[in-house]
Amino acid sequence: MIRPFEAFIGLRYVRAKRRNHFISFISLTSMLGVALGVLALITVLSVMNGFEKELTERTLGMASHATVVLRGRTLDNWQDLADVIRRNPDIVGVAPFYQAEGMLVYSGSVNGSIIRGILPGEEPKVSVVSEKMISGSFVDLVGGQFNIILGKELAAALHVNVGDKVTLVAPQANVTPSGIMPRLKRFTVSGIFEIGMHEFDSALALIHLDDARALFRNNGNSGLRLKTTDIFKAPLVSRQAVKDLPGNYWVVDWTQRHANFFRALKTEKTVMFVILALIVAVAAFNIISTLVMVVTDKQSDIAVMRTIGVSPASIMKIFIIQGVVIGLVGITLGVIGGVWLALNVETIVPAIEDFFQVKFLSPDVYYISELPSDMHWQDVTTISLVAFLFCLLATIYPAWRAARTQPAEALRYE
Repeated sequence: MIRPFEAFIGLRYVRAKRRNHFISFISLTSMLGVALGVLALITVLSVMNGFEKELTERTLGMASHATVVLRGRTLDNWQDLADVIRRNPDIVGVAPFYQAEGMLVYSGSVNGSIIRGILPGEEPKVSVVSEKMISGSFVDLVGGQFNIILGKELAAALHVNVGDKVTLVAPQANVTPSGIMPRLKRFTVSGIFEIGMHEFDSALALIHLDDARALFRNNGNSGLRLKTTDIFKAPLVSRQAVKDLPGNYWVVDWTQRHANFFRALKTEKTVMFVILALIVAVAAFNIISTLVMVVTDKQSDIAVMRTIGVSPASIMKIFIIQGVVIGLVGITLGVIGGVWLALNVETIVPAIEDFFQVKFLSPDVYYISELPSDMHWQDVTTISLVAFLFCLLATIYPAWRAARTQPAEALRYE
């Protein structure tokens, strides 16, 4: 337990103007080093959280929170199933879909794609594609008219625009007098969307659900796409909703479908935290140099305190307090600066780009051309505790060395 005497002496050593200005300089650099390390950790993790949130929203904007399928068969009575699923208050959207693979051909250009049949009236309940149209209209996707909506990169690869006609080659075959021929159908490009994810913009094509059934000769649907009130509760909510369905239904949520992608993001964030924490550790251990020099400078003071009965444990506590105060000042400055920077990075970075006439994330190269930030107070708390632990560990050796000071040896030449 720290007594008032130990706290008074330790704080006095921090406040006192030292005869050795070099020690004061090292103390200041130790504080600034800890502050910069904490600031960098908070800012970088907030930016990484922002990228993770942005990628999650863009991915789930098209992939849906969960998908319900019937093992080995297609869904025929999707309206009845949707009515049962909607009883769950955490389900905010249900839409049927039919998905298959095919090839799109236009003027010698051929590109493989994922063909998804949708209902334009239901799809906006589970995806944002209707909000991401950059050309054409989403409502032009009318059954029987054989219109098609393409991703931006897919349209660019095929060199097509709205109004052009592309040929969709289905994997099923037709038996004709001339032999087995692939099934072909001409579609009119009625729109182009841009999600901002290469997976969808370069390979996804949307057609009306009735047109998909007719082309692929299937009367059922591949499954139902669900949207929940909270994406992080989607695994639990979707499984609870499926329990009420009669039959052998299977649900796949976004954490399973994109498990590798989000696991990689989490691993990258963890590695970045460790790397930047080492910077904080280096700055914190500068406190060792500061305290070792202070102990050397205060040899006579330590000897006098020992001769009047101050125990070695109290001497240790005095220098531990001094080191911890230096660390706390640095951590406080770092937290204040890091929180401010994390909350304002989305306005500071564009201002720097305008001033220097540069673009850090060019939209021609990167899908996310702005630096998003999403600060979590839990991260701030964790960073502060880790930095404090480093600072506390850095005080142990100098304090132990001070406690071993022999009064007779220290006062011999005084």
